[in-house]
Amino acid sequence: MNELLEAILENYYDEELLIADGFNEAVIGIDPNSNRIIYSIKKCVEILMRDMDEEEAREYFNFNVLGAYVGEKTPIFCDDEYEF
Repeated sequence: MNELLEAILENYYDEELLIADGFNEAVIGIDPNSNRIIYSIKKCVEILMRDMDEEEAREYFNFNVLGAYVGEKTPIFCDDEYEF
């Protein structure tokens, strides 16, 4: 588990938080208004690319992860693909 996720779980111990399986390394924060964990889309795709090529990883992510709604605590996925 990454240090940021550990800190979030420690500080929000009394909250119900949903964690996206397999993407602990992609956690980049938490929305303090909704107490939803925020994940980097770029990092999620990189994690998936350990087992598939980029096109497959993006398709899998978009359909199976980004398209999944699991209630009001559904994690937030931040589109951080763009560089300035």
